[in-house]
Amino acid sequence: MTTLRLFIANKNYSSWSLRPWLLLSQLQIPFEERLVAFSEGSSWSAFRGFSPTGKVPCLHDGERVIWDSMAIAEYVAESDPHVWPADADARAWARCASAEMHAGFGMLRARCPMNVALRVRLAAIEPALAQDLRRIDELWLDGLTRFGGPFLAGPAFSAVDAFFAPVAFRIQTYGLSLSAAALAYADLLRQLPAARRWERAALEEPWRDAAHEAEVRATGAVLQDLRDR
Repeated sequence: MTTLRLFIANKNYSSWSLRPWLLLSQLQIPFEERLVAFSEGSSWSAFRGFSPTGKVPCLHDGERVIWDSMAIAEYVAESDPHVWPADADARAWARCASAEMHAGFGMLRARCPMNVALRVRLAAIEPALAQDLRRIDELWLDGLTRFGGPFLAGPAFSAVDAFFAPVAFRIQTYGLSLSAAALAYADLLRQLPAARRWERAALEEPWRDAAHEAEVRATGAVLQDLRDR
């Protein structure tokens, strides 16, 4: 049996890497982590060494290469039934919600780039960002209410929670305002053992990528940098 190898980038910045890493880690699916830090300017050349798109994440299973976070979740689900909820209704909902996160929320990504280490006061909440936040709140409350929580699709952690984990870190970084139930769910995600390991590692990373740092500083005032402790 081959060992899964998951290629990711910096834990402080890479929201796309977090999704499959958290899924595999929290479900205790064995894998080897291969972290390749973002390069100054473009990471295309470095990432092309393991990913046909030149992007992260990318999963290797022997000679087989799976180069998209949604595809990785579905690939792993073929051999592990815990990736998606057992209940058919919850599973259908979870797949839809994951796909919506995978393809949408562009303003949230643009105005609140992931930076685990920083605490930021946004200069403004633009209407399009406010709309994304309302939809996040609506979607989370729908899942929590419909399936009984504490996770989005029921009592057990699944792929849909992994797909929204970067949002939970963005809420912490930017102090984003959501309903009490949504904020409690975001806190639950951040307190997962695997998520806490990710956060600790992010704060300990020695790299500072200028482009990612500039993205955050363009959105508002940096109040705290936990890497300076």
